Amino acid sequence: MTKINAFAMHANEYDDWFLKNEAIYLSEVKAVRSMLTHKKNGLEIGVGSARFAFLLDVKVGIEPCSQLAKLARGRGITVYENVAEDLPFNDGEFDFVLMITVICFFDDVHKAFKEANRVLCDDGVIIVGFIDKNSHLGRRYHKNKAQSTFMQEATFYDVDEVVQMLKNAGFGNFELKQTLFNEDSSTFQTIKHGCGEGGFVIIKATKL
Repeated sequence: MTKINAFAMHANEYDDWFLKNEAIYLSEVKAVRSMLTHKKNGLEIGVGSARFAFLLDVKVGIEPCSQLAKLARGRGITVYENVAEDLPFNDGEFDFVLMITVICFFDDVHKAFKEANRVLCDDGVIIVGFIDKNSHLGRRYHKNKAQSTFMQEATFYDVDEVVQMLKNAGFGNFELKQTLFNEDSSTFQTIKHGCGEGGFVIIKATKL
């Protein structure tokens, strides 16, 4: 649980980042929304302060940091203060699961993916948004992580690693999109299929 200490101490600073970097934030939201075809009953794991859930109309979240969970509840989200590796839900309870910029903070990504698979209904989907370790953005984050308030404990992954972990957890039928193609934080950015150019990659996969 040490990976949530910075968020607990600086919850409001974390929440304010989205307003200070609105173009980046909304570019990511748009990219995730483009993957959301299962819009009925969703869960965001690592909901944080609900900046994504609020705009994507996701009503239920998992968040181990009490300070962020409080902010999320203020945005109308039902929040359970659990970890991704141990979800308090029955099998097959959700149509889709979101994990947005959080897998870098999980203690056990494989176990978190297996838990997501468990709580998804048949043909349910997982949508994972993350900073690609091999991208320009991933390299910058990794280089500066020691000086970052929130990224010191982060473990970054590349696309192949995330795809393989999802396969091992029982997912298939992959679809990939990407955004954040340059360092300009003041302009809204486009969405492209695939990966390899954008810093922010979204993987959508189906429970097999």
